[in-house]
Amino acid sequence: MDGSEGPRVQASRAFARNLSEAFGLPVLLWDERWSTQSAEAALIGQDISRAKRAKAIDSHAAAIILQGAIDRLAGGVI
Repeated sequence: MDGSEGPRVQASRAFARNLSEAFGLPVLLWDERWSTQSAEAALIGQDISRAKRAKAIDSHAAAIILQGAIDRLAGGVI
């Protein structure tokens, strides 16, 4: 969280580079560490019960990641 990149980030960047070269397509890298917390806050704001949040959290977090990627590709500010 201090901005430094560890071995996992380096491996992910290498994988993305290889994937992009292999298929000739751009690869968007996305830091998803805060997506679950954002989804949790949104569901709490909607007064969703804890049990229902547990069932829905992953799909909501994925939607947050996807929307952010779409916004980024469309030239929006993150």
